[in-house]
Amino acid sequence: MEMDEDTFRRRKESHNGSTKNSMDCQTKSTQNIKATVLQREVGLFSGVCLIVGTMIGSGIFISPSSVLLHTGAVGPCLVVWAACGVLAMLGALCLVELGTMITKSGGMFSYLMEAFGSIIAYLFSWTTVMVLKPSGLAILTLSFAKYASTPFYPECTPPVVVNKCLAAAAIVLIVGVNCFSVKLASYVQNFFTAAKLFIIAVIVGGGIVMLAQGKTENFSNAFDGPSLSAGAIGLACYSGLWAYDGWDQLNCITEELKNPNRNLPLAILTAIPLVSVCYVMVNVAYFTVMTGADVLGSPAVAVTFGDRVLYPLSWIVPLFVVFSTIGAANGSCFTAGRLVYVSGREGHIAKILSYISPRNYTPSPALLFNGFLAMCYIMPADINTLINYISFAQWIFNGLTALGLIRMRFTKKELYRPVKVPIVIPALMVLVSCYLVVAPILYEPALEYLYCTIFIFSGLIFYYFFIYRKVKWALRLMGPVTMHLQLLMEVVPPEKTE
Repeated sequence: MEMDEDTFRRRKESHNGSTKNSMDCQTKSTQNIKATVLQREVGLFSGVCLIVGTMIGSGIFISPSSVLLHTGAVGPCLVVWAACGVLAMLGALCLVELGTMITKSGGMFSYLMEAFGSIIAYLFSWTTVMVLKPSGLAILTLSFAKYASTPFYPECTPPVVVNKCLAAAAIVLIVGVNCFSVKLASYVQNFFTAAKLFIIAVIVGGGIVMLAQGKTENFSNAFDGPSLSAGAIGLACYSGLWAYDGWDQLNCITEELKNPNRNLPLAILTAIPLVSVCYVMVNVAYFTVMTGADVLGSPAVAVTFGDRVLYPLSWIVPLFVVFSTIGAANGSCFTAGRLVYVSGREGHIAKILSYISPRNYTPSPALLFNGFLAMCYIMPADINTLINYISFAQWIFNGLTALGLIRMRFTKKELYRPVKVPIVIPALMVLVSCYLVVAPILYEPALEYLYCTIFIFSGLIFYYFFIYRKVKWALRLMGPVTMHLQLLMEVVPPEKTE
């Protein structure tokens, strides 16, 4: 009997132990389940690569001549490139304070919403989501297609249909990668950023060798040229700052950034000076072997430089231009999807666009929507003119964002600010933004600016009916549409977390 009791006791302890182990396993399993929200998977290095990889597209390699065209001489051209880097840094500092104070994804959309309310934020999302982001992706993929297809047509220009099909395939691939995994998209971005920094190092190294060999004749009278008017300086800065566009990319994904209060400022303070140095040094390298007339007349400045300096290895330049454009397109798609996602979450566009994949934790409906619009912008024969004219709208919202920072210093004093910049910096950005909006209209007036302004404010019509009034027929229509799309794409609404 004693032996039976011992046996029973051992069996009971064994059972209790297995129950405890089972409960421990369940607890661990529960702890491993992630909330259905975008996950913080982007670190400091990936953040720097996102900013650098998106800012440095194809422009610095293909046509960095716009600044030279307006300045008329090598010296003022280099000064403007450096000054634009400083202005970009000042604008980025404003976003550092905003991004650490308002830790939401969406970048300027979230900041304009907090500072001015939903109408201004809606006009920003209307312009950016419907035109600026998808058309920018279309232009980058078309540039990629042009340089990727050229080696296969050595005797002629590649057919337009080939370029468009290749660009469409690139969009499908990029959107697919971004829908599949945030980590994979980050790895792709890191690789292409390293590739473009490598070719920049090659070009700068070639320029240094040329300078060491005495190729300094283009710098001897660098400031000899026509006198510069205020309008010419403004247009030159406008062109230069367009090349620096992208300093707000990391603010679009704040909710996916690890330790944003630390990594957001560090990434911006690392990336913007790096890009500024790259731009100035690459232009110096070009001028070691090319005159101003050569730069203005070359269809692809980096390729011309490679033919003169890197032969017989000059083929690496167009190859790395392809890498650069596809990397910039990947970064643009990554951040544009988050802007669409946040706009949907705030109710400014269809709610289905704010849903995320519970399997991959990516905003796949938003990414697919941005890719679809980019496909539409590929179809027309030429969209560059539209983009050149509507891009001035970006500076309207840049100025409003800086103004919002000043306003919240007085109206939102209770908000915690881990980083606080001197108020003179956002004030200066407001003045610069006003000038860059007005300068092209005053010195190169065109009806297209009026058309673009009409397009921006036409968003108020949609805002009134679908956001303010919330017309019932639209709600009845979107209910079943949302349900069917949710089942088709296997996505769910994001969970609300503290």
